[in-house]
Amino acid sequence: MENNFNYLNLFAERGGEFLVSYPEFISKALKIKMIIFDWDGVFNGGFKGDEVYSPFSEVDSMGLNMLRFGYKMLTGKMLLAGIISGMDNKNTEMFVRREHLDFKCLGFKDKNEGLQIVLKEFGVKPEEAAFVYDDILDLTVAEQCGLRFQVRRDASPMFTNYVKNNLLADYVTGQVGERHAVREVAELLLAAIGKYDEAVDSRTHFDEQYATYIAERNTITAREYIAVKRY
Repeated sequence: MENNFNYLNLFAERGGEFLVSYPEFISKALKIKMIIFDWDGVFNGGFKGDEVYSPFSEVDSMGLNMLRFGYKMLTGKMLLAGIISGMDNKNTEMFVRREHLDFKCLGFKDKNEGLQIVLKEFGVKPEEAAFVYDDILDLTVAEQCGLRFQVRRDASPMFTNYVKNNLLADYVTGQVGERHAVREVAELLLAAIGKYDEAVDSRTHFDEQYATYIAERNTITAREYIAVKRY
């Protein structure tokens, strides 16, 4: 456990803010069975417009894959992963398909609606879900999940203050979305569960354990959920 604390210090030294104690953070990390991501502002800077398609980074892609592998090593089961977003765009679709995520809830202006669907569909309790988010529309989901990560945005100090005062996050990232906050979250969780080095070693050598994991991961086709339109 002491080594885990030392690893967590690396993130605090780089600007990450723990809003719970290290033991509580590790305890929460060990319980999760699902990780949910917002898209805009989390995987990117949240820019939209004509011919602007909210991209993702290979750096974050690798981080998420290693995170799922680390939890597979720890529990013997695949960590469920997916996106709940108010928007729908081709890069989100590409990422979900390429990474073989378990679900996508795109076009959900009420993100709590998406949360309730995936918790029920996959048989996961709210306290077993982690959520990575960045803004106001995400807070109904953050209120319920067991482990919450707010992606930093330096332009929103009042929002971060609100999140802290209302206990809506367990960790605020040191990096902003377009500078690989997802990778930060992935490495932090791997450090917390004590699987970072083992996962990297296995992936580096593409050993039998990793080969078995990736073959299983690549059979996953995301379940797609459509928001109910309200007029």
